[in-house]
Amino acid sequence: MITPMAIRMIMVIITITITTSVTTRTTTAIITTTTSTITTTSIAATIITTGIPMLMKTSNPDAQQGSETPRPAGMSDSEAASLYRLMTWLSPSFPVGAFSYSSGLEWAVEAGDIVDAASLRPWLASMLADGAGLCDGIFLAHAHRAASSGDGAGLARIAELASAFVTSRERHLETTAQGRAFIEIARAAWSSERLGRLIAPCETTIVYPVAVGLVSAAHDIPLAPTVHAFLHAVASNWISAAARLVPLGQTDSQRVLAELEEVVSVTAKRSMAASLDDLGSTTFRADIASMRHETQYTRLFRS
Repeated sequence: MITPMAIRMIMVIITITITTSVTTRTTTAIITTTTSTITTTSIAATIITTGIPMLMKTSNPDAQQGSETPRPAGMSDSEAASLYRLMTWLSPSFPVGAFSYSSGLEWAVEAGDIVDAASLRPWLASMLADGAGLCDGIFLAHAHRAASSGDGAGLARIAELASAFVTSRERHLETTAQGRAFIEIARAAWSSERLGRLIAPCETTIVYPVAVGLVSAAHDIPLAPTVHAFLHAVASNWISAAARLVPLGQTDSQRVLAELEEVVSVTAKRSMAASLDDLGSTTFRADIASMRHETQYTRLFRS
């Protein structure tokens, strides 16, 4: 026979089981068990093994999620400031005059080398991976490192080499004019004494990629996102020029930019890993296009 004390214990456990969302089937099974002629020990064991896991599961909601407190999402203040400045400096609206240069694309279109999006994409991919894009990325990376370490003499040598490395007169005009405008506007809007000290040793004209690396380092913006954003901006400007020259529709222009995503990413990594001895270009047709643009009869762009 079941003693009165055993019955009271069973009723208490049944109440707890019901309040902790045990299913109707489990509750019915427990009640049926109380009316059967089994020992008190068997009843207690059955209820405890059924009820305790449910009690632990409902009373400790963090057990399944781990004991660590979730970290807040978002960026630090310095990361947000770096992103804001990069997006501003390398935006098409930043007034460095990039819209007026085509890097020789105007002659390539007139010569029939580029006639649509399908022919534009490999031309730009080559310029990025094996031509001006890679070389500019290397100069940017080395200028950024020299500026970050305060190596004024090294920075001056890099600036001089980058200026001498440009393949044509118009390309030299393009990169020096943009470099000068970039530094002047960045200094006016984001004043920095450190930037002035870094510019001082550079006796030659500072070309665009060196200017971007120098200014970014002066504001403690990391190298990797700077190189990536710079190459994206360069590719975007080339596509913008081609859209007006070919012409291309907006959708085709964005398709080309999307197809260049991996090329930009790989070129950025190569730029950061390369030494100055790795500088070189194999995009001879693009270099010739830039030179021949100087004598092109009708022109919309300055390069």
